[in-house]
Amino acid sequence: MPKSAMPKTYDPHSVERRLYDWWEAQGYFKPRMVADHESFVISMPPPNVTGALHLGHAITAALEDLMIRYHRMKGDPTLWVPGADHAGIATQNVVERELAKEGLTRYDIGREAFILKCWEWKEKSHRRITEQHRRLGVSCDWDRERFTLDEGLSHAVRTAFVRLYDKGLIYRGTYLVNWCPRCESAISDLEVIHQDHATKLWYVRYPLVNDSWTGPRAPWGSGRWAEGATEFIEVATTRPETILGDSAVAVHPTDSPYSELEGRTAVLPALNRPISIIADEVVDPEFGTGAVKVTPAHDPTDYEMGLRHDLAQIDVMTDTGRMNEAAGPYAGQERHQCRDNLVADLEKEGLLVKIEDYRHALGHCQRCSTVVEPRISTQWFVKTQPLAEPAIRAVREGRIRIIPERFAKVYYNWLENIRDWCISRQLWWGHRIPVWYCADCDELTVSVQDRSACAHCGSENIRQDEDVLDTWFSSGLWPFSTLGWPEQTEDLRSFYPTSVLETGYDILFFWVARMIMQGLEMTGDIPFDTVYLHGLIRNETGNKISKSLPDAEKYDPLYIVEEYGTDALRFTLLTGSTPGNDMKLSLKRIAASRNFANKIWNAARFVVNNLDETAPTGSETWNLAKRTLADRWIISRHNRLIQNVTRLMDSYQFGEAGRQLYDFLWGEYCDWFIEIAKIRLYGDQLLARATAQQVLIHVLEQSLRLLHPFMPFVTEEIWQHLPYDTDPSMPNALMVTPWPEAGEIDEEAEANMSLIMEVIRAIRNARAEYDVEPGRHITAMIAAGSHYGTLTGQRDILTRLARVDPDRLTIATTLPTKPEKAVSLVVGNVEVYLPLAGMVDLHAEQERLNKELAEVQGQITRTGELLANEGFASKAPPHIVERERSKLADLEQHATKLRERLEGLA
Repeated sequence: MPKSAMPKTYDPHSVERRLYDWWEAQGYFKPRMVADHESFVISMPPPNVTGALHLGHAITAALEDLMIRYHRMKGDPTLWVPGADHAGIATQNVVERELAKEGLTRYDIGREAFILKCWEWKEKSHRRITEQHRRLGVSCDWDRERFTLDEGLSHAVRTAFVRLYDKGLIYRGTYLVNWCPRCESAISDLEVIHQDHATKLWYVRYPLVNDSWTGPRAPWGSGRWAEGATEFIEVATTRPETILGDSAVAVHPTDSPYSELEGRTAVLPALNRPISIIADEVVDPEFGTGAVKVTPAHDPTDYEMGLRHDLAQIDVMTDTGRMNEAAGPYAGQERHQCRDNLVADLEKEGLLVKIEDYRHALGHCQRCSTVVEPRISTQWFVKTQPLAEPAIRAVREGRIRIIPERFAKVYYNWLENIRDWCISRQLWWGHRIPVWYCADCDELTVSVQDRSACAHCGSENIRQDEDVLDTWFSSGLWPFSTLGWPEQTEDLRSFYPTSVLETGYDILFFWVARMIMQGLEMTGDIPFDTVYLHGLIRNETGNKISKSLPDAEKYDPLYIVEEYGTDALRFTLLTGSTPGNDMKLSLKRIAASRNFANKIWNAARFVVNNLDETAPTGSETWNLAKRTLADRWIISRHNRLIQNVTRLMDSYQFGEAGRQLYDFLWGEYCDWFIEIAKIRLYGDQLLARATAQQVLIHVLEQSLRLLHPFMPFVTEEIWQHLPYDTDPSMPNALMVTPWPEAGEIDEEAEANMSLIMEVIRAIRNARAEYDVEPGRHITAMIAAGSHYGTLTGQRDILTRLARVDPDRLTIATTLPTKPEKAVSLVVGNVEVYLPLAGMVDLHAEQERLNKELAEVQGQITRTGELLANEGFASKAPPHIVERERSKLADLEQHATKLRERLEGLA
């Protein structure tokens, strides 16, 4: 990069794109193989090609790039594999919405044309996502970018399916599944979001068959359907429309007022279907009337009950949530319309007893929020228990570590209670199931390659399964399919298993567990050794950030980048979050991070502008003889910083590592050492100046290395202005320089300098308390005791940073007499006296304090009278009364301090 003068201000817009393009052109994002280093590999969680990146993607990008840049600087062969997910249901929904704007459905244009539309959307969305990732500074190997529908990944998906099928771990069966009427597809249990709803509980009477009444005597809807019936069994239901699919009524065997009706027959309203009354211990006697309708085709509990009692499974709905022929007079009606009509008819027939308000959780499709319908359906399933057991052992035995550790319990609980996984989806966009059905011999052909003839009888009269695989099936292969599996590629040999899987805790089951199960099954090895789970990003008030929020735009990652710069967003996300915990994102904190970037820039510009043409650099020999206490202190503190940051990075405590960097650079380096170094930089001692320059540039350069993974752009831009043109050993870019190694810790220098700083802070605080003008030099007398040598050796620092007049600074082991009318400060066993006459106009200060005391005393009187008022104390809200009491206590404390100050001036 060409050298130029540092601009007065840092402009991220002129820096970020230029640096990123240069890094990529130099090949710095590619792994550099080193024989004695273990590779470090991350597979980027592939974002869905449904739109743009959000803050969840931004924190993923920041965390993963942090780890990648750190290990790259550590010298590890470092690979970050980027990619995107086809996101079957989500992408299909988006494209269908686009078609709807033209008044079309996917059925209007057909499967092939619809898939082409999906590919067109994918290309547009994928380009946008890639550009956004570049803006976020992700240093991944773009030449290895993958997409879950790429030819190689499609081959991996088919291979995995066939292997599982051949082992008997994939099967086809008819079971109760979660069905989304909007997506017209089965979805897995994990894709169902349960939300609490206010609804109703309908109490309905079913007539019982007896000698005098064996069935309806009038048409349904006549108002006389149950005429003549004298016995009824009453049930309560939250879903009246599923009455039409009832196969029985169930009661508890012993603990129900209806237990004696076991074995009797009831007649189903509307359809005149006789149904049995059965007994089952799963019935909750406390719910409703103690009797429940049993609908095996539309309720998970009823489904299991139906299997136990060999009940008919009657599906009364279509794929789109309308009532089918089995619903009799309600056929063709939308399910909620059917509910309203059926309830009205039940009331007309005298079978509706009452309606109560009720709350319960309803399942919604994760992708489109439609209320899910349990339905009997023929689907493809994976037997998960044989896959779950090795996945549990991998974590229990420590081969895979989950951060934070508490999520391991959640992981175990889910896998220990796992149900078979429904992997077929009634979609068009996705990996089509590699199964062919023969019309002649009724056999199945399961094959990795496309088939034109039956593998059993040779007939060409075959058709491929219409369904596609669940998106999580293909993304479960991601860590190894992206490296070329099932082929034994060089990448697979070099970079598998990967190192860290970093993602949100909300997809621990969706994705992480499935990757572990699939990785162990397909490769015989774990897919990664560490799982790092970050939390959700919320706004300042703790609400989940969504597009529906009125200020949603300001939380868009690219909006934040345009406004504050990429480094500010990254640093805020990295230092404001802890593993597994949600984060409240404040734009004020992002602004503070931008200020931090500007602070570093200004400090670096000061250092660079104060280097002579022959100034020594950090790569040259130290001039040990001229190093001052401050030099020894900052170098020791910096060595301690390197130790701490390296330890914290290795233990995944990234937030704390960033916070320590912030504190060191802003506080110790900028606010203290640069100010101390100015004494020598502006002095006439050339060797002292050169030593100060050397320490300044060394600590700055090494700190930029530590900070680079957090704030890559501003650190690289500063580093390019540092004077290393003549050093052939220095790389061309900060991002490929070695990670710093800590030197020795100088405990003595740190202790002595700490004392000096505490003395200066104490004097500064006293100046502020007495409102001493910033430019005014004051008198100070110090009883140093055993620290006499240390304090006398740092007179220049004391006088400059505490604004003490050099001719009026007295430092002695002990003071013969203590001055009167002086501020007394104690720092450890050092005593500092600041004569007031040298700080303030005593008479003016007395007048000011008396005036302030009078004002405070007036407030005390008014507040005391208010609290003494019985009407206020009894009628005001308790928190208001307590606030006034607290206010009175603060005022009295302030008044005491003012009196003490006045006594000191007397």
